[in-house]
Amino acid sequence: MDSTTGGSAVAKIIGNNVKKLQKFASTVKMWVFEETVNGRKLTDIINNDHENVKYLPGHKLPENVVAVANLGEAVQDADLLVFVIPHQFIHRICDEITGRVPKDALGITLIKGIDEGPEGLKLISDIIREKMGIDISVLMGANIANEVAAGKFCETTIGSKIMENGLLFKELLQTPNFRITVVDDADTVELCGALKNIVAVGAGFCDGLLCGDNTKAAVIRLGLMEMIAFARIFCKGQVSTATFLESCGVADLITTCYGGRNRKVAEAFARTGKTIEELEKEMLNGQKLQGPQTSAEVYRILKQKGLLDKFPLFTAVYQICYEGRPVQEMLSCLQSHPEHI
Repeated sequence: MDSTTGGSAVAKIIGNNVKKLQKFASTVKMWVFEETVNGRKLTDIINNDHENVKYLPGHKLPENVVAVANLGEAVQDADLLVFVIPHQFIHRICDEITGRVPKDALGITLIKGIDEGPEGLKLISDIIREKMGIDISVLMGANIANEVAAGKFCETTIGSKIMENGLLFKELLQTPNFRITVVDDADTVELCGALKNIVAVGAGFCDGLLCGDNTKAAVIRLGLMEMIAFARIFCKGQVSTATFLESCGVADLITTCYGGRNRKVAEAFARTGKTIEELEKEMLNGQKLQGPQTSAEVYRILKQKGLLDKFPLFTAVYQICYEGRPVQEMLSCLQSHPEHI
């Protein structure tokens, strides 16, 4: 795992759990992209002060979480891998660690994004599976990292094609305040995690336009309809509508549309007229935004299949972010949505 906010929050849970559970190794290695904070190396701060002052300030990490700057060293001989990085880095990271991990290792990804392949959609778990040859589960849910780290109650969903692997990760990660459901509809779980960020950008645009909660509720509902339609077209296996009622679906969608950074930056975009890139630099303390980039990948996939007119909300978010379409057109997209015709 890496040291961003989400990575550190999960490291805190795993570090505490493996101290109590005898079946897991007691040291948790956390890969840290080395940087200098207040004149000190971030790895030194984490290993001496047990706090990630850059990405998760105010939360102590267990002493058995060890920050490692060398990626190869961090994953060497690891049986369980937890992937928590911005989705645009996944190819490079997998290329770097392939061959250093045992073939029977298991992985779980918390990465919320998708990639494009020759046939259209490529899931992040597929990329890891193909490059590394290991089984990958996915974890997605209404889990804003600071609240997870603070021990506030939340739920999450693990999707696993091999249920016993999902149940193993449930054992590693569950706490009284971090409750996990395991389902076998793994591709739908993963798609929910990526697509809800696009909807959150649309919700942020509405906040920037001062549209009110009724309009935002319409964005959430229409966005959910497009998420379900997209999953039904592009998922290889059977898509269960029930999966959208798990934490990875409607709960994650709601929390992201009210509390996430995609919503926050999109609101600023609507109010200031600055570019997404400028706002990311100003507002996110070195973290990466996932929603706009996912909207670009989804746009290209839909365009390739001639399906743009079936997904007006996803399309509008992309065009507003990248093609200069006025933010006000978010409203006309809602008014003329196929759901209303």
